Amino acid sequence: MARISGVDLPQQKRAVISLTYIYGIGRSSAEAIIAKAGIDPTTRTRDLTEDETRRLREIIDGEYKTEGDLRREITMNIKRLMDLGCYRGLRHRRSLPVRGQRTHTNARTRKGPKRGVVRAKGKR
Repeated sequence: MARISGVDLPQQKRAVISLTYIYGIGRSSAEAIIAKAGIDPTTRTRDLTEDETRRLREIIDGEYKTEGDLRREITMNIKRLMDLGCYRGLRHRRSLPVRGQRTHTNARTRKGPKRGVVRAKGKR
């Protein structure tokens, strides 16, 4: 079982794909890591030797910020924006889209489920 950065990599997938299970490593980063380690891109994770796994671990630990450290950094960046009171920070605080998307319609993922219109009692 290959374990890198505290993540168990899936055994049946290609090494390039299984590296993307680590938070902070996408496809292009995974391909660069595999090339730097000198591993065949078609190799399955279960077929990696201990030496190859060690090389992957050293490259990732040395050159990439992953998992907890990256999550902490992102959280601190968002907190800093909120403390500053800048526009992006206010959007984060109100749970609205941050990057200029429209909110009149759409934005349901960020705003949450639609709240129905509350009607006053009286004439109908």
